[in-house]
Amino acid sequence: MKTKSVYKIIFIQLGEIYEVFAKQIYQSDMYGFIEVEEYIFNKDKQLVVDPSSEKLKNEFAKVDRSYIPINSIIRIDEVNETGEAKIKENKGQVRPFPLNIQPSNSKE
Repeated sequence: MKTKSVYKIIFIQLGEIYEVFAKQIYQSDMYGFIEVEEYIFNKDKQLVVDPSSEKLKNEFAKVDRSYIPINSIIRIDEVNETGEAKIKENKGQVRPFPLNIQPSNSKE
């Protein structure tokens, strides 16, 4: 019998790289977004408290569902076990897909 899936979602938010775990993820009815529900945070499993993990717990504490733009997502993995949610500093190595695409006004 297959165990229930857990998803690791890595995305860019305000110049930082977020790595979170959730039980539910699917394409949104809102075009261009992924819906993430049932965030998982490891509570009291570590003696050392990671400040970025605590920041994420506080940020998503009362969130029922998130809508993440597809162009912000770096990777989604289906995993067997959860890890520690964290925020990594983006050292300029990862950039989001360009958002300000201008329509061409060329006349042929």
